[in-house]
Amino acid sequence: MRNSLKKVYLLISVLMVVMLAACGEDNTNTSNASENSGGPVSAKIGVISYMTGPGAAYGEAITNGFNLALDEINEKGDVKIELVIEDSAGKQDQAMTVAQKLMSSDDIVALLGPTLSTEMNVVGPEADINGIPIMGTSTTAAGIPQIGEYVFRNSIPESLAIPAALEKAVNKYGVKKVAILYGNDDLFTQSGFDTMKAEAEKMGLEIVTIETFQKGQSDYNAQLTKIKDLQPDLILASALYNEGAVIMDQARKMGIDLPFVGGNGFNSPQVIEIAGEASDGLIVATPWFGEKDDPKVQEFVKKYESAYGHKPDQFAAQAYDALYIMAEGLKNAGEADRDALRDALAEIKDLDGILGKFSFDEDGDVIMEPTVLIIKDGAFQQFE
Repeated sequence: MRNSLKKVYLLISVLMVVMLAACGEDNTNTSNASENSGGPVSAKIGVISYMTGPGAAYGEAITNGFNLALDEINEKGDVKIELVIEDSAGKQDQAMTVAQKLMSSDDIVALLGPTLSTEMNVVGPEADINGIPIMGTSTTAAGIPQIGEYVFRNSIPESLAIPAALEKAVNKYGVKKVAILYGNDDLFTQSGFDTMKAEAEKMGLEIVTIETFQKGQSDYNAQLTKIKDLQPDLILASALYNEGAVIMDQARKMGIDLPFVGGNGFNSPQVIEIAGEASDGLIVATPWFGEKDDPKVQEFVKKYESAYGHKPDQFAAQAYDALYIMAEGLKNAGEADRDALRDALAEIKDLDGILGKFSFDEDGDVIMEPTVLIIKDGAFQQFE
């Protein structure tokens, strides 16, 4: 009798397994049918942003750009996106911690950020190993997209921006001699220096001195005195806006009225806010110019100013376009799948954004022409 009961229980168990498998199969088929029925793809995207600390203005601008694009994208309804935002505080270890937290969630299909190249240098390889697409919107140091096939960026690298700015400055002012000043404890500013030095040598310019500083430094008297004594025609400065603005302020107070060519981190309205009139003469190259006579640009500026009370900068604009790039990738992938999204992103060509026509090259790097700007009369203007 006991054996008979065992057989009955075994038969019931087998039947239940079959029924559950059938139910699971039906649910999967229903889910796939729903996903492929023409309805919008829904996806969660993780954001790693520099929200607190001395460079928080970068993170604020970036997340503002994301949120403005998010409202528009979701309203259009082609895809539905939810952002999960984490603060890195501009630190490698914190960026890695929050990145791992985001990547461990199967619901997160991609990452945007982190803000600094130093952060991407540790987060990018981790994302690539985990097979999750990651796009830097402000990471401009050399070698970022080459980290791996899942790593992208839509920010113009220093290797494109600095040569464009330097060439215009040299032609405008007849530059023969330059001094270089850079932050030697940050991957981003070091990369900018490498590009500045290589480009100056390529153009046959005399480099009269190379001076260094560190994050948070407040006194640049020694470096600037040496530069002043050597009488260059131009100063090349690879700095984040905090240090860069102070450098320009102290330079002007010492009577150094030379033009500056800055790297990408120098390209922020915060430079004007901190240094005031002393920021006049800063030359930078950027894909973003808020005064551009383009309806898309002016509409974005109007919406941004209405939402946040001030004009957008390059970092807000790049973030805004980046989310639209992600949305295009999701739409073309047709599903919230990491591998499918990665492949769809790699195929994007000539996407029309507020920064212009955008494409990725074979490495996942940006293809776009920069615009050269100069700060004059307390505002960024096109440098002619």
